[in-house]
Amino acid sequence: MNSEFFAALEMLERDKGIPQEYMLEKVEAALANALKKEYGPTALVRVQIDPAKKDIHVYRQREVVEVVEDPVCQISLEEARAISKRYDIGKMVENEVKTKNLRRLSAGAAKSVIIQGIREGERRVMQEAYENKREEIITTTVSKIDPDTGNVILDTDNGTAVLRKDDQIPGETFTVGDKIKVFVMEVNKESKGAVVTLSRTHPGLVRRMFELEIPEIADGVVIVKGVSREAGSRSKVAVFSRDPDVDAVGACIGSHRIRIDAILNELRGEKIDIVRYSEQPEEYVAAALAPATVQSVTMLTERSCRALVDTDQLSLAIGKEGQNVRLAARLTGIKIDIKSEQDVLSDPVPAEEDPIAES
Repeated sequence: MNSEFFAALEMLERDKGIPQEYMLEKVEAALANALKKEYGPTALVRVQIDPAKKDIHVYRQREVVEVVEDPVCQISLEEARAISKRYDIGKMVENEVKTKNLRRLSAGAAKSVIIQGIREGERRVMQEAYENKREEIITTTVSKIDPDTGNVILDTDNGTAVLRKDDQIPGETFTVGDKIKVFVMEVNKESKGAVVTLSRTHPGLVRRMFELEIPEIADGVVIVKGVSREAGSRSKVAVFSRDPDVDAVGACIGSHRIRIDAILNELRGEKIDIVRYSEQPEEYVAAALAPATVQSVTMLTERSCRALVDTDQLSLAIGKEGQNVRLAARLTGIKIDIKSEQDVLSDPVPAEEDPIAES
């Protein structure tokens, strides 16, 4: 074990933040395992590394027994006392290993652990960098596309990361060199697996896009109160203005739609309904059901209501496969039962007694 090895450990501690003691434990374990391959899996080995003296000592241990069943890890009392009269049954006979292979094994173990340490250090740096970006948007560059899985390899400021197929907007395609924005969902603090989970389907991507593109939101004048999303198809974003002179919806759309169009382009044309938030649940539900026009909303319980629409607005309010009412319910947190005038005329049951089923 030479001085270059200990210098490398000091470098890893200084530059990568990996404690030298931790690395020495790894070296000791790696060397012990290597020697077990030399002597056998039952071999008892003790490794002692002295960083102050920059040297290493390896000891093979054997237990003193009456009857030897495994000569790899046991020694008879007679043999032990031939070495020293002080040995008794149950004691350990320890001999320092000094073979030609020791230098080779030590060098191999040291190299392996240093490489592992560098990888762990790089992983730790990435974890810390991504942790600071948790639930934020980062801009990345497509470097590779796996044709088998559909996963996309991205270059980021902190190394490479994977955007899994399941986390991509349905139907979107990429080419190498594309610049795309992704949402940092989770950071894996474990030593194995992907360091970070990225997404383009998470509602947080839409929320952060609004914060990036709408100055009034970035300044805190307009607040995003909620987002419901079915990625690639439609999102609903509820906004509220703290300043009565600032129109929350208009601020999000922008002059000539320049602001909302920038968001739509990043989301590959996904439709977005900007909803005016209200503390009054009836008003909030009516706004959330846009683009349909709602005649009235009646609250049945704290978390359920009935919305009345014209007959020609019914399909629009419900949406294709129930999407519009589903997104509105998620956004408001209120279960919505949509009825048309014709439904009400043909169903005379009082609203408070009528069972509710989200359309």
